[in-house]
Amino acid sequence: MLEKVPQTVMTIQAHPDDQEFSIAGTLAAWARAGAKIISVIVTSGDSGNNDPEHDGSYKPELAVLREAEQLAANAVIGVKETIFMRYPDGMLQPTIELRRDLTRLIRQFRPEVVITGDPTVRFSGNYINHPDHRVTADVAIDAVFPSAGTRLIFPELLDQGYPPHNVKYLYIHGSQKDDTFVDITETIDLKVQALRQHKSQLGKWDPEKMIREWAANTAKEHGMTYAESYHKMILVEEDQASD
Repeated sequence: MLEKVPQTVMTIQAHPDDQEFSIAGTLAAWARAGAKIISVIVTSGDSGNNDPEHDGSYKPELAVLREAEQLAANAVIGVKETIFMRYPDGMLQPTIELRRDLTRLIRQFRPEVVITGDPTVRFSGNYINHPDHRVTADVAIDAVFPSAGTRLIFPELLDQGYPPHNVKYLYIHGSQKDDTFVDITETIDLKVQALRQHKSQLGKWDPEKMIREWAANTAKEHGMTYAESYHKMILVEEDQASD
């Protein structure tokens, strides 16, 4: 974990509930300690239903439902700001438009820390990483560097009032090169409670047992009861920081 709690954290995830499955314990711990958390959700999860009674006309209704569930989850965690980008669920592409939009948000909110997934992980055991996860992470990292801090990439953002900003720390979750472990023993209950808000996706299943098992396995060799893990990149050393 950081030597000090970051002042401002931006999490960039593909769908409603991605954040709760992966990093909600960390976010809740930092929010409790005074960090401002900005939650960026790239799609509204409007393809997340396989009920044969629904067709494409259900997508706008599902998007509204899933955004409401995400807002409820963020209230549990202590998130201060939630941004829905409303890109198409299941069809994300690594476009310049998406990178520009994420760069604008990073320059607007000027986070000390950005958290996103690992775009290089396609397979993990029997799990195939969703293409939206990989695209979101890939473009988010490109937005962090070089776009957010480079003045003449997207010069139109300068005209809109968004000067460059250098993110100090990048936290990558779901990595196969984890080197940083955050103790979530005091906030795992909040993580479970936040995840339970996503009723449209969970149905009657209660995720608590699985979440506790995952966090216990992550923590067991690091002197903690429950933990979340990251590959942490230091992009700006403290003695180089200017904002």
